[in-house]
Amino acid sequence: MSVRLNLMQLSLVVLPFLAVAQPKQLVTSARSGDSVRQSANNRRATEQSSPTAGQAPDATGTDGINGAVRASVNTLPLFGEQPKTAAQIDEEIHFLNDCDRNFNSRSEASEFFAARGWDYIADGQLDTAAHRFNLSWLLNDSNTDSYWGLGVVSYQKNNLPEAIRLLKKGLTIADTNVVLMADLATLQIKNYQEKKNPADLTEAEALLLRTVSISPASAASFQKLAVVNFLKADYEKSWGYFHQARTIDLSVLDLSFLNELLAKLPDPTNMFR
Repeated sequence: MSVRLNLMQLSLVVLPFLAVAQPKQLVTSARSGDSVRQSANNRRATEQSSPTAGQAPDATGTDGINGAVRASVNTLPLFGEQPKTAAQIDEEIHFLNDCDRNFNSRSEASEFFAARGWDYIADGQLDTAAHRFNLSWLLNDSNTDSYWGLGVVSYQKNNLPEAIRLLKKGLTIADTNVVLMADLATLQIKNYQEKKNPADLTEAEALLLRTVSISPASAASFQKLAVVNFLKADYEKSWGYFHQARTIDLSVLDLSFLNELLAKLPDPTNMFR
């Protein structure tokens, strides 16, 4: 069974009074904990017994400086994407062997550690979450949730460009995942707001158009398209997308955005005044 869990709130502020209406959280992860068939005891043993998996990311252990460096690498997205030391390689072999004993496959183990990563994000333990997503990636570098989760961690650590980079990596694997596309578009809109790079807005719009072509009932995506066109000063088109969102789900509508749009251009349908 695929369980979806909302994990992070994101308010896209264009001006103090303008925000994107959307669900309370930003990222929705396709979690698969219920599909992992190993016993809870075996999973827990695998997570805790390995030096790589069990070590608290912020602990230095008995290695002093070396332990602190290892812990830091563990919390960097994709282990920092740097050459590995002999000690790191040895730990990874130990960890992978543990997983081979306790799970039916490495893909299954990857799903398990990704699920733990989402749990740790929900608990606000970002470094531990990053470590679990790294382990998930080590087990299966085609697991979209590994990149997605690390992107969430990066966003919550105020590293928006890194978050965008990681979500893009995830999208190269799951290029029809409409939730991931919408999340990436949301981050690109926010990046545009901060840096005013037109490419961000262009990419966000393309992603959202693809999202609604795949999932025409996505009211939140239409709402975001309204914001994109507001930022482009195409207020008539913005109204069109706003009304498309309204006809699908009134609950996604942002009254602050509505008031700002009204200030730029009266509603062509005269529904809102």
